[in-house]
Amino acid sequence: MAGRRAIARDVHFYHFAEPDKALGGLILNLSVTETNFLSMLGIIIVASGPYRVTLRSTGHDLTPTNEPLQPGHYDIRPYSRKDTVSITDEPCVIRIISQSSTCRDSRFRTEVRQRDGKCVITGTANIRAEGDNWSSFHAAHVFPLSSEDYWLQSGFSRWITNRIGERDTGINSCQNGLLMRSHMHEQFDEFYFSINPDDGYKITCFDKDFDGIDGRILDPVCRDPSDNRRVSDELLRWHFRQAVLANMREAGEPSFETDFPPGTDMMGEILNGPAAAKRMEAELFSRLGSYSSPGNSLNSLYDHLDSA
Repeated sequence: MAGRRAIARDVHFYHFAEPDKALGGLILNLSVTETNFLSMLGIIIVASGPYRVTLRSTGHDLTPTNEPLQPGHYDIRPYSRKDTVSITDEPCVIRIISQSSTCRDSRFRTEVRQRDGKCVITGTANIRAEGDNWSSFHAAHVFPLSSEDYWLQSGFSRWITNRIGERDTGINSCQNGLLMRSHMHEQFDEFYFSINPDDGYKITCFDKDFDGIDGRILDPVCRDPSDNRRVSDELLRWHFRQAVLANMREAGEPSFETDFPPGTDMMGEILNGPAAAKRMEAELFSRLGSYSSPGNSLNSLYDHLDSA
């Protein structure tokens, strides 16, 4: 649903010259400090010079401290009248729940399970792993499978150090994966929480935190510096940036319905929902990716369907 991310915001920020037109906002959780907020604004604000951020109700200028951020309205004001402030138009990746169905995905799932053995977000160990029962535990991709073309074009494989063979793009390396409970996986893929490797691997929630994960630290089991299978800091950094873009800019990116009971017109709901074309493309890449080799365009998938 378009705009759903903005409904419960208790932090709003504005260009000082337009105090009634919000540039964006944030659903505030306890772990967010003034330093965190200034850093996140640095991702979405494009400024030609330095600026200050002021809590309108008190006149307090934010500084890079560990003081908790207060709810309210914040004005962004350049120090010089000649400088400008605007919102970035950097694209945000449309993603859906990652699908694991190919032999490449199977290796990814196995290696993530072997490395982590627990939900690295909640800390819940899989006490049934001895019986090879991984029900409710998902191997989640940090960077989505549905955007493998973008992965290749942007050279993200340079961040993967344990690829197997020249044809391995690295997107299904365990370095692009984290083991988590299934409901955590859904929220992670929708950018409702993320991990900041530049803030001690702290988990930041961008929605109401009913699982009590905000402010927790990503479990060390998946990021041991001596383990060449460790999750990539660069990919975590990419995901955190995407979460800020998705949740804090303007009204936020669309949120997608994922609950399609038997008999539901899934295709109809997708086509009548937000960002229909982009979501349909993501669904096709995710569900039909096994029919194409890495780097093939969506047209290859359509060609396969036409010839079936």
